[in-house]
Amino acid sequence: MSAVERWTRRVALAAAGLTVIALGTGASYEAALRHRATRAYPVRGRLVDIGGRRLQLDCRGAGSPTVVLESGLDHLGSLAWATVHDSIARTTRVCAYSRAGILWSDAAPGPFDAERIPRDLHAALAAAGERGPWVLVGHSLGGPYVTLFTHAYPSEVAGLVLVDASHPAQFARYFEITGRSMKPPTGMVAFGSALAWTGLVRLVAGGDAPADWPTDAVATASAYLPTSLDELHAETAAIDATLAAEARARVLGDRPLVVLTAAAEMSAERLAAEGVTRAEGARMQAAWKTLQDDEATWSRESRHEMVRDASHYVQFDRPDVVIGAVREVVARVRGTRASVAR
Repeated sequence: MSAVERWTRRVALAAAGLTVIALGTGASYEAALRHRATRAYPVRGRLVDIGGRRLQLDCRGAGSPTVVLESGLDHLGSLAWATVHDSIARTTRVCAYSRAGILWSDAAPGPFDAERIPRDLHAALAAAGERGPWVLVGHSLGGPYVTLFTHAYPSEVAGLVLVDASHPAQFARYFEITGRSMKPPTGMVAFGSALAWTGLVRLVAGGDAPADWPTDAVATASAYLPTSLDELHAETAAIDATLAAEARARVLGDRPLVVLTAAAEMSAERLAAEGVTRAEGARMQAAWKTLQDDEATWSRESRHEMVRDASHYVQFDRPDVVIGAVREVVARVRGTRASVAR
C-alpha cells in the first residue's frame, strides 16, 4: 500500500468516525428535545385508548350534534382548528383530534390504509364516551377522510362541512393543465422521516410556517414534527388510494352540506413554489372551482361558498366563515330533528 493510499484510508476512517460521532450527538440531542417537548407542550385534551394505542382527542363545549374536526395533510393535527375550536364550542360539543402518529397520538401498526382513519376516529369517540349524531368538518385531505367516515357509519353522520377539501379528480385535472404531476412530493418527507432520529429535521425545518398562522399551534406542532413525519409520509404516499376510495364513497344523500372554497388569487410565492406560470395558476384555480362545485352535488341539501380572501387554510384566514358554516349545519341538523319529533 502506497503512502497516498494509506493517507486516503486514514482520512476515510477519520471521516467515518466523525460522522458516527456527529450522528450520535445528533441522536442524543433529538432524544433530549423529544423528552422536553412532552413537558413544554403537554397533551391538549386527553389520550384515548383504542385497543393498545392512544389517540389525542380534545373535546369542548356541550350540546348536540357533536362537531368533529378532521385536519388535512400536515403536522398540525388537532391544532389545525385552533382559531375556530372555542368559538364552535360556544354553540355545541366539538372535538378535534390528531390522527395516528401525529403530535401526541401513537403510531398505528402496519401499512397505511385510508379506511383505518374512520375506524380509529370512531373508536376514539366511543372510548371517550362522546355521542353522535356527528357533524363532520374536513379540511383538505380531511375531506376524503370525513367522506369515508360517512360511508362507514352512515346512520351516525347528520351533516358535513368541507373546507377547501381534496377532490378525487384534482391531480388528473392539474396534470392536464401543467403537463406534470402536482401531487405532494414524497421524497423530502421520506428523507426527513428516515433521518428524524438524528436531529437534522429540527435544524432545517424551522421558520417555514406562514407568519399569520397561530404561533402557539406552530410551536407545538414543530416540537413534535420529527415524530409526525412517519405518518405524513405514509399518508402522502397513499394519496392516490385515498382519493380513489373517496370517489367510491361520495354519495352523501340529503345531509346538510356546506362546501367552502379558498378563492384568493395565487400569490407570486405560491406560483413559484408550485412551479407554475400565472396563466397556469389561473387555470388551476378555475379547475378547482369546478371540482368544488362538483363536491357540492354530493348532497341534495348543499351550499357552496367561494371565500375570496382566503388561501388554502380557510380556518386561519377567515375563521369566521368556517365558524358560520359549522353553526349553519348544526342549526339545520337541529331543525330537522325537531321537525321529525313533532
